[in-house]
Parts: sequence; structure tokens; C-alpha cells
Amino acid sequence: MQLLSFDGCPLADNARDVLERALADCGMSRYQTIDILDPATPEELRAWGSPTILVNGEDVTGHPQGDGVGCRVYAGPGRVPDMESIVRRIRSAAAGDRGR
Repeated sequence: MQLLSFDGCPLADNARDVLERALADCGMSRYQTIDILDPATPEELRAWGSPTILVNGEDVTGHPQGDGVGCRVYAGPGRVPDMESIVRRIRSAAAGDRGR
């Protein structure tokens, strides 16, 4: 589980809150926060927008990776992935089907 963002992203806190609630709903708490602007961050993670939530390397909303750093705004309330999408992806990953 990874939360990709950068300092100053106006939606990062909302995404973190929803992710933490989704994890709690699944009986989990651990995730990794990755700064996509950090030069030490692997290139394959730096092309996602901020915020992005990955489960097993896949976006929780099913969207493909972007082509560079930028802000990411989702449809719906809060402008971040909804809790149901995150929970569904976590449970699918735990079942072994990676959300497919």
C-alpha cells in the first residue's frame, strides 16, 4: 500500500484520511508514503500524479499511470478516491486477484 504525493499537495491530507479509514475497515494500518518529487524515488513512481493510492502497484481507481508529476483531482466528494474503491481494491488484492 502506497500513498504517492508531494509536499504542498492540497489533496494529500484528504487522501491520507480516506486511505487510513479504508485500511482500518480492512483491519490494516500500514502503508508507505512516497514523495514523488524526491530524486531518490524510483522513476516508475514519479510519473503518478499527487495524490495517488497504489495497492500492489496498481491505482485504486484503475487508472493508468500519467506521464509526469502533477496534481491529480478525482471526481466525487473530497476530490480523492472514495473509501469504497480503496476497500474493494485492498480486499481484491488480499484475495489474490489484484482487483480484476
